[in-house]
Amino acid sequence: MTVTTQELLLSRIRDVPDHPIAGVTFKDITPLLADPEAFTALTEALSELCVRHGATKIVGLEARGFILAAPVAVSAGLGFVPVRKAGKLPGATLSQAYELEYGTAEIEVHAEDLLPGDRVMVIDDVLATGGTAEASLELIRRAGADVAGVAVLMELGFLGGRARLEPALGGAPLEALITL
Repeated sequence: MTVTTQELLLSRIRDVPDHPIAGVTFKDITPLLADPEAFTALTEALSELCVRHGATKIVGLEARGFILAAPVAVSAGLGFVPVRKAGKLPGATLSQAYELEYGTAEIEVHAEDLLPGDRVMVIDDVLATGGTAEASLELIRRAGADVAGVAVLMELGFLGGRARLEPALGGAPLEALITL
């Protein structure tokens, strides 16, 4: 019996109970990243999605999204653009505030890194409530680029991020390799 990519990836994600607070089970991807077979399978699967959806650039969301998006960009032969927390990028930036469960946060992208005509795929590790991904889609469009889609390693379906993102996607796909 062969192991599917999804089974391989899921077998390398560790549950950490009560982290960061009691009652929360954190999905730790560091065992997956430490396993070259699993990390390669993840990179290839996300790269295939980017190519299939016609992406010309890849955005990675701080911080774990950077770890996934950079090798995906190399594998797909595309540019990588980091979306960072406010105040981390030097020079001219576009910024977008978004709502958290307990307040607001802000993300930024270099204004010149996304151009009209770019088709941008957003890569992240987890889709939870969708706030950061939604804000990144707004940044992409404000830069004049088009959204090719969003691709994540895992979607925590019970948190409703997909429903929140659908209007912001404007018909672009949301791809999750694993849905929990």
